[in-house]
Amino acid sequence: MAERGTERAAAERVRWGVLATGSMAARFTSDLLDMPSDAEVVAVASRNEASAKAFADRFGIERAYGDWASLAADDGVDVVYVATPHSAHREAAGLCLEAGRPVLCEKAFTVNAREAGELVTLARERGTFLMEAMWMYCNPLIRRALDLVADGAIGDVRTVQADFGLAGPFPPSHRLRDPAQGGGALLDLGVYPVSFAQLFLGEPSDVTARAVLSDEGVDLQTGMLLSFGGGAQAVLHCSLTGATGVGGSVTGSQGRIDLPDGFFSPGRFVLHRPGRDPEVFHAQGPRDTLRHEAAEVMRCLRAGESESPLVPLDGTLAVMRTLDAVRDRIGVRYPGE
Repeated sequence: MAERGTERAAAERVRWGVLATGSMAARFTSDLLDMPSDAEVVAVASRNEASAKAFADRFGIERAYGDWASLAADDGVDVVYVATPHSAHREAAGLCLEAGRPVLCEKAFTVNAREAGELVTLARERGTFLMEAMWMYCNPLIRRALDLVADGAIGDVRTVQADFGLAGPFPPSHRLRDPAQGGGALLDLGVYPVSFAQLFLGEPSDVTARAVLSDEGVDLQTGMLLSFGGGAQAVLHCSLTGATGVGGSVTGSQGRIDLPDGFFSPGRFVLHRPGRDPEVFHAQGPRDTLRHEAAEVMRCLRAGESESPLVPLDGTLAVMRTLDAVRDRIGVRYPGE
């Protein structure tokens, strides 16, 4: 059972705390405020008190803290959204879990599988809710595609393809180039194609990868080939050096699903099957919203669930193991590893 805040949340709005004040924190807070019947944002924390107060003023948040521990200890908060750089996820999420505070933690979940395992163990020992903010897994159109595949619409899955690249260039001072902040294309962008592939195929049995590294020692561009039991493969790519089409596809023995314009938040996908006209499935409502993952967190809290069936912690751990394997192949290490 989730601990503090669960009983109150079942009867009233879920009270959110936001840990961090960057662009992802702002985006998530904006989407929460579009859910007035379900959620309210009551507190924000930053290591910079001025930043926390400015964020609170911007969004009309009641309490602003200049340290993370005060937010973790706030009994008026039902769940904390952790939106720091992933290099700080272990510390920030761990602090909240130690205080019995449910957590939604941004992706990449942590820097490595060891840290991820520590958070999952902590949450399970305390019976406290924890979920990775892999919004793709909560997207209704992605769930529809997954249901079609599970129902055999394209036969046995043989190949998954996905790419995510940004044009850049990012200067050496940028966090994406900083090893101390878990920089590189893989953890910021590559987590999406890896998570997409493992949603349909599970954890790979073999990982091959090649990368172009920066002078700082992080990956600027990485290609991955994941192999799975039964002969299925995933061909994946991420880049900080070129804006890719951000497309994805799932090919089976009897058809194919194409997600041509943003595989992790699609506006549509196309089902191709031999002898039939292509079938187009469209998103209902806005595509680029974090409300679906927020709604899943609140559903779990109200139901007393400590893990989400849509974003299971075992799946998060499996993705982190794959990311570790990719980094092992391309020779990327972060400080302290």
